[in-house]
Amino acid sequence: MSDSGQGSINKQIAKGAAWMVAFKVVDKSVGLVSTIVLARMLAPEDFGLVAMSMILLAALNLLISFGFEVQLIQNRDAGRDQFDTAWTFTVIFSVVCGLVLVGLALPAAQFYREPRLEAIIYALAFGFALEGFSNIGTVAFRREMQFDREFKFLLGKRMASLVVTIPLALWLRNYWALVIGQLASTALSVALSYYMSTYRPRFSLKSKLELFHTSKWLVINNLFGFLHGRSAPFLLARLSGAPSVGVFSIGMEISTLPSNELVAPINRAAFPGYAKAAHDLDKLRDTFLKVIASIALVAIPAGVGVAVVADLFVPAVLGWKWLDAIPLIQLLAVYGVIKALQTNIPYVYLALGMAKRSTIISGIQVIIYLLVLYPAISRWGAMGAAWASLGTAVVMIPVNQAMVAECLGLNATQFCRALVRPLIASAAIATVVLALKSQLVLRHHTLDYALALLLCAAVGALVYVIVLYVVWRAWKRPDGAERHAFAQLETLLGKAGIRVNLVGP
Repeated sequence: MSDSGQGSINKQIAKGAAWMVAFKVVDKSVGLVSTIVLARMLAPEDFGLVAMSMILLAALNLLISFGFEVQLIQNRDAGRDQFDTAWTFTVIFSVVCGLVLVGLALPAAQFYREPRLEAIIYALAFGFALEGFSNIGTVAFRREMQFDREFKFLLGKRMASLVVTIPLALWLRNYWALVIGQLASTALSVALSYYMSTYRPRFSLKSKLELFHTSKWLVINNLFGFLHGRSAPFLLARLSGAPSVGVFSIGMEISTLPSNELVAPINRAAFPGYAKAAHDLDKLRDTFLKVIASIALVAIPAGVGVAVVADLFVPAVLGWKWLDAIPLIQLLAVYGVIKALQTNIPYVYLALGMAKRSTIISGIQVIIYLLVLYPAISRWGAMGAAWASLGTAVVMIPVNQAMVAECLGLNATQFCRALVRPLIASAAIATVVLALKSQLVLRHHTLDYALALLLCAAVGALVYVIVLYVVWRAWKRPDGAERHAFAQLETLLGKAGIRVNLVGP
């Protein structure tokens, strides 16, 4: 591949990442507001009930998680036969799984000794079946790297959820607001998929053998992902009850939201670019390192920031009834950073057609996690689950790095170089914010904690930008994520009438 061709791919990835990051900022801002409002109106038990039912939905979702979207993006020759077959399979399995959910509703309620679950699962089963009819044509937005259209589509889905759930919570004041809100959101998102894409799928099974050839590894990988993501809520529900599940679920969502959710759009944009560069290992390695540098730039400070202000965030935003979530959030924020820095690696394997390798790594991770999870929860409850997550992530670092290094011809220095400057600047965040907090005298008032949170967040962000810039200049202003970020900042300041030269000639 020529340098101009590789540059074009990198620009497309950067543009796509910008669109997807913009979506995630809006999406998670809306989601955070929604979570805050709902946490104020609903109890931990309400969130716990829905989380318990979602374990069953996630388990059955494995039956339709064949990774068809991945194959349609990776295979540049995929046409109507492949798209229609993928849609047909999704519809069939979604309806079947919806019926299975109906049959499992009563046994699940009896297993958890929670009769309210039966009606919840009946309602969610309908939404599960309905979601399978979503238009497969929206996959083309990512495949053709039309991320502006992807942005509009995903944002529409998020707003559909918001405009329904919060009014319902104000009216009902119980878990049914979450359930009905999810159903309404699903219906609106299905309708939106047909409005946004002109593609009209048809029932067809012409490409069934072709699609299932690769899917077996993706299905197994999804199974491992399910076990890793749902085992803790499952065991907590059985051993500790709905309140404990609610605290853990909210703690996990809040703590990993900034790091992982800002990274997810970068990964979403990177995969089509990896697929285009997969035939040239040198170019793929270069693209991967640039993506990792971009991830480190946002994930490390986000995770550190969450950890150091968690004791302000919880009483100010979630309320005093959620204080048990503070140590969980602090611990899981560290887990979120590690996860974010590793989460891009499987996309390299998928782009290279090495789904089996990704599955093997996921299997190793799940085995380690399950070995420590049950005893940890039995002894320490939700905190035990958090420690199990963090410990597993730490153990998997050398495994992940060794595998991707062997695949791309990387060495440890190349990967770590992308992390050093964000790590230094993030350490400055922790030092300054902790020192600032030690000087604050707060009353037991929500407003005091809210103002302290805003102050610490603003100071932390300013410190990060300044220290990162100083360190980047000391490194002789290398090309990469920082140069792009400071160039954008220079442009924004210029539009505001502030003329500065940040990146130099």
